[in-house]
Amino acid sequence: HTSKLDGEVWDEFNSNWNQLVLEAERLRVALQGRQGSETHGDVGLVRPEGASERDTVRKARVHQAFFRQAILSSYGNTCCITHLAVRECLVASHIVPWSISEEHRTDPRNGLCLSATFDRLFDRGLVTVDDGLNVNVSERLRKTDDTTIADMICKYHGVPILRPRRFMPLEAYLEWHRQNVFRD
Repeated sequence: HTSKLDGEVWDEFNSNWNQLVLEAERLRVALQGRQGSETHGDVGLVRPEGASERDTVRKARVHQAFFRQAILSSYGNTCCITHLAVRECLVASHIVPWSISEEHRTDPRNGLCLSATFDRLFDRGLVTVDDGLNVNVSERLRKTDDTTIADMICKYHGVPILRPRRFMPLEAYLEWHRQNVFRD
């Protein structure tokens, strides 16, 4: 059972989600202030004015399609860690990031076929691949008590990756990732 007032409040916010977000943020900031919590640089939200889109000029990765096709086909459209075989969920992940080395950008030996989740973990240095082509999960994740992290990520620690049919990852690239990105 709900009261008439509950219905009125629901109808008001349900019809204006932008206002709900602004009000929720205002209340969160006010509550933090009362509890003496720091906002860590948060400021009250002010609804932006003006157009919500604009035209831009940007660089495009012109050889990205080649790199993606080379990587995904080399791994049989399968994540080399989880063996997920849903092409729409796979990423041709650079071992040495695109932004770091122009010379290695399109080298298929600089790529791994990863699920979107493991691509993010790899890019953030929470997962890497050792010289024996085994998965290495950061100690930070392995030490957690979170069963979801254990079930979805840590279970791959020490497990060999799926070897590509061609374009084996170059040891020098994997070493670069371990030295410059991986955070154990």
